Amino acid sequence: MSDRQIADIRERVLSGGRIGDDEFLLLADRADLYDLAFLADAIRRRLHPEGMVTYVIDRNINYTDICISACKFCAFFKAPEDQGGYLLSSAELGRKIEETRALGGTQILLQGGLHPDLPLSYYEEMLRFIKATGIHVHGFSPPEVWHFSRLSGLTVAEVLQRLIAAGLDSIPGGGAEILSDRVRQATAPRKCTADQWLDVMEEAHRQGLRTTATMMFGHIETMVERLEHLRRLRQLQDRTGGFTAFIPWPFQPDNTVLAGIEKTTAMGYLRMLALSRIYLDNFANIQASWVTQGPKIAQLSLFFGANDFGSTMIEENVVAAAGISFRLTEEEIRRLVSDAGFTPRQRRMDYSLV
Repeated sequence: MSDRQIADIRERVLSGGRIGDDEFLLLADRADLYDLAFLADAIRRRLHPEGMVTYVIDRNINYTDICISACKFCAFFKAPEDQGGYLLSSAELGRKIEETRALGGTQILLQGGLHPDLPLSYYEEMLRFIKATGIHVHGFSPPEVWHFSRLSGLTVAEVLQRLIAAGLDSIPGGGAEILSDRVRQATAPRKCTADQWLDVMEEAHRQGLRTTATMMFGHIETMVERLEHLRRLRQLQDRTGGFTAFIPWPFQPDNTVLAGIEKTTAMGYLRMLALSRIYLDNFANIQASWVTQGPKIAQLSLFFGANDFGSTMIEENVVAAAGISFRLTEEEIRRLVSDAGFTPRQRRMDYSLV
């Protein structure tokens, strides 16, 4: 980038201004790593001047791996006709929740495959069972909610009303991948469209649920399609303010149909993280992805716009199925944050402190 272009964008960002699409693409194409880190870190420090980095203690419970979506980027699912698919019992759910609470956990991240046969009442009963333990249920990503709507014949609004009545507290941002229908049609044609994903989130916000947003990048998408994804999230956040955080992570190709795709490098991840922080000026929190990047790159990401270390992930299955098996305890997360010069604090889903 020229000194003049850097100065213009820097001045706008440092004054709290919003960058446009052309400026995003200019940064993506021509800014060096230092430029991006400087701008993203300045935004993070402005939004979070207290020097604190948060994390949550939770467990990712995948209630089933049986799924009709057959996404090309997924190494976790089992087709309905495959042998070995599972559906967790109430006893197994109860044991996992007890273990989570014993470790100081405050929530369950509840997600699963798009099962072809389970009625909505099954998920309502599961929610009531979990809520009886008193733990927060952060569950059912937009593709699941859309799937429940299609199977039940109810509207998305009606499905969400019933899930909330049964105990749903918030919704994770999974299943977004890239919010471009070209990408979705090529990689996951049976999953909800970009518009449908956004519609579920907007309705959830309308009904008072807070949600997160994600992006899985580094497969077949272009930088323009990454921008489309971020733009649509920023536009929805302008309308509702319902997103608590944004979590970008790179695609992990091993054991998937797309195994031939080259993995995103650590530098590629840090660049995209910083670009996300710069563009998503209406998102208060950006989360590091130690699950895919490991502890040291996640620690470095605290200087590329991230202010949250994510979850202890007492259990994680989907990324692990692609051959990635990083694990961190709460003590290790706190040490990594402290060693980077920040104060670690445990939080809840809504970013209130424990």
